[in-house]
Amino acid sequence: MKLIKWMLALGMLLPTQAFSQSGAERIEIEGFIGERINTCIEKRVKTQDVSELTHPFRHMTEGGWWQSEFFGKWMLGAIGSYRYTADPELLQTIKDAAADFMATQQPDGYIGNYKPEDRLTNWDIWGRKYSALALLSYYRLTKDEKALKAVERLIDHLIKELKNKNVNIATTGFYHGMASCSILEPVVYLYKETNKPQYLDFAKSIVECIEQPGNSQLISKALQDIPVSRRSAFPKQWWSFENGQKAYEMMSCYEGLIELGKVLDEPLYLEAAVRTVDNILRDEINLAGSGAAFECWYEGKKKQTLPTYHTMETCVTFTWMQLCARLWRATANPLYMDEFERTMYNALMASMKKDGSQISKYSPLEGRRQSGEEQCGMHINCCNANGPRGFALIPENAYQVNGDQIYVNLYLDSDAVLALGKNKVAVDMQTRYPLDGKIELTINTKKETAFGLKIRIPSWAGSDFSVSVNGEPQNNPVKDGGYLSLNRKWTKNDRITIDFDLKTRVMHCEHSQAVTHGPLVFARDSRFSDGDVDECAAIQCDQNGVVPATLNDTRENSFAWITMEVPMILGTDLENPENKAVRMIHFCDFASSGNDWATTGRYRVWIPETLHVMSEPYHQYSTR
Repeated sequence: MKLIKWMLALGMLLPTQAFSQSGAERIEIEGFIGERINTCIEKRVKTQDVSELTHPFRHMTEGGWWQSEFFGKWMLGAIGSYRYTADPELLQTIKDAAADFMATQQPDGYIGNYKPEDRLTNWDIWGRKYSALALLSYYRLTKDEKALKAVERLIDHLIKELKNKNVNIATTGFYHGMASCSILEPVVYLYKETNKPQYLDFAKSIVECIEQPGNSQLISKALQDIPVSRRSAFPKQWWSFENGQKAYEMMSCYEGLIELGKVLDEPLYLEAAVRTVDNILRDEINLAGSGAAFECWYEGKKKQTLPTYHTMETCVTFTWMQLCARLWRATANPLYMDEFERTMYNALMASMKKDGSQISKYSPLEGRRQSGEEQCGMHINCCNANGPRGFALIPENAYQVNGDQIYVNLYLDSDAVLALGKNKVAVDMQTRYPLDGKIELTINTKKETAFGLKIRIPSWAGSDFSVSVNGEPQNNPVKDGGYLSLNRKWTKNDRITIDFDLKTRVMHCEHSQAVTHGPLVFARDSRFSDGDVDECAAIQCDQNGVVPATLNDTRENSFAWITMEVPMILGTDLENPENKAVRMIHFCDFASSGNDWATTGRYRVWIPETLHVMSEPYHQYSTR
């Protein structure tokens, strides 16, 4: 843990290829989150048979499926993992995979597995997007010019093919063309790397196609505040072009629009993304930080207490996190980091099996988790390929640097070295958060350095927190979320102490109740063997919704990371004195619930609330 500060003290620079885009030259994360990141890398990323992922590109026989996305997703997750670990073994795997993959490029520039007569249909352009994103990420990592040239040839071929066949890209593929149009993101990146005008022209033409009547119209519909669940009529066929509510593909397009808006200095693109995300937060994202059912928006926030088929797809979870992180970089609005944190602790952590061998296709708020189907005749599915990208986002966003400002976004037991211009700043964070709200940061610089430190105050914290520097309390003008700014000259062993007053609370929604603690959501789990997890109950709390409960880190002797006992009156029978008594019922963090994926187990977040008409009206607390 102290390796980073030791290297800094000796003036040793860490490998430049391990730098992250956040400004953190190096970061080591410990605790539960660090363990889960490492498990994902070792058991999911590094164990992947990459040759199986490149195999389809050598046999261009496909006409309908999406095999061509798997390699790109895995590569992006592997590169993100390497940026965190600087693992030389992983780097060599990445290099070998990139060389093997680039060898599949056809003389005309095409990279894919579709038959010539079926190209530009179904998932063909979507797959090309992931190929381009992967090779661009590889180029940024290694500066291998062959990778950049491969992307140029890939996009040149697509531009020529669309022109020669007189095809509007927004009329191809699935979901009102959003799958195909999401290639906008790597096209913008390619323009930024090459400064060649044909790529900027192509990017602008994609937006023009998007905005044509009958297409997804992602900008105009967002600016009209049309909810994401009503962007098109209910489809006659769900998995089809006419379904305009597909969550993953829609968010992917907005990521490209944000990047193009930066290049063109066009604020409407960012505004469209912001309004869309506002709607997603208001109508779709559930208590655990994810949403969608059958991978589409459905006004799911108000329906989250209902048992729902195929909800919280991991691809949706990851893309939501990535979109929030991207909007944070564009706006520095801490709301997006609040949401990133909530999704990280709950929906993302819940998606991976305890041993790291699998990432679930869906992680519902009740039931059990299980392996997704093997897709496209291969031993993988979209979420197993995409999930590691979510874990790799965590170290990248824990700290961000902008000019002479360091943003502390995530409270993780960690060591980091941050590049602040020509200066290096070491930050050591020691905390058990969110088990409790105490965080201690130690700042070390080689010489006295003036910079600003921005401390994220989560929106749930309100004004119940304190911050001190070297024992001196700081004024707390931040309320209901924001950044507390600490601007001063920093030197060796300066210490910041943060204390959030984390409380366990009951949240109410549609005659159901759930237990939260700061950003954490909790669940009953049948492995506790203390009753039927589906039984109705009345959770005991005070008039402010605060539950008297003590949290415990139980990793060493339990299946769960954090457990607590919650006072409840179970069932509807109040005639029997035993049934009327308050019982202490075990809950665990949502990430740990159902983490063995056993077919005999069951967990539940939303507990049916027992109606008692003789008592005073229940206090209703809104969900987040």
